[in-house]
Amino acid sequence: MNADLLASSAAKDAQPPAGLSATARVLWLAKACRWDEAHDLCQDLPDPDGAWIHAWLHREEGDYGNACYWYGRAGKPAVSRDASLVKEWFEIARELLPP
Repeated sequence: MNADLLASSAAKDAQPPAGLSATARVLWLAKACRWDEAHDLCQDLPDPDGAWIHAWLHREEGDYGNACYWYGRAGKPAVSRDASLVKEWFEIARELLPP
């Protein structure tokens, strides 16, 4: 499932679609504003992918310092504190999911 379809599903569906990869499931939960579930599951993803999603989740939570730690673990530069969360979610999803 690509980023656009995943985002659309998260906006309208009560549950993630069946058969999602672990990465897609975490991204779906994050987009569906199910932070705790996404946070718990992203810790099981392999670095650096899980760390990048983990960074985004902490930035969305408002914990920029913790987010910066996870960007480092992901090998990614920390985005600015006020960068668009929506834009970054799509950047992550487009890189980690198939087209």
